[in-house]
Amino acid sequence: MAAFVDAALDRTRLKVTYDGTYTPVGYPGGDVSPTIGVCTDEVIRSYRLLKIDLQQLVHEDMQAHFEAYPKLWGLAAPDSNIDHRRVPNLQTYFTRQGAALPITENADDYKPGDLITCMVRGNRPHIAIVVPAPQTGARPWIMHNCGFGPKMEDKLFVWKHTGHYRWCPKAR
Repeated sequence: MAAFVDAALDRTRLKVTYDGTYTPVGYPGGDVSPTIGVCTDEVIRSYRLLKIDLQQLVHEDMQAHFEAYPKLWGLAAPDSNIDHRRVPNLQTYFTRQGAALPITENADDYKPGDLITCMVRGNRPHIAIVVPAPQTGARPWIMHNCGFGPKMEDKLFVWKHTGHYRWCPKAR
């Protein structure tokens, strides 16, 4: 998990404009422009630095188990351009992979490299990577893009959690 956390923290040095516009991308390994993205793109790009392609993994699982995924977008089949960029799909994928953990309000239950999902601004699904607090602080922080580019912030418990995951696959 240390390499994943390092990859996530490296993302905070980049300028990324928040933009979730539907964009056709290649497959596998497709990505929107590196200068744009949303919260899911930070997770996707951090795993990609470890040679783990969530686009491909989510797409393959959705092809095999489409009925298990949310039907929030009116799609009749998986779409490799966008499915991996949607928080509810990532929640389903991580749960299907056995990575779901209990949601608690105890900071000790959240380890660097964990993923949390929550709702921001009342109704917007969001995902973030748990990272160590600077200067060895007691409570972990998160790295996320909530509209202002990738940032590390002390916001682990600011929003009500909808998911907690610990997923450390092997590179393909």
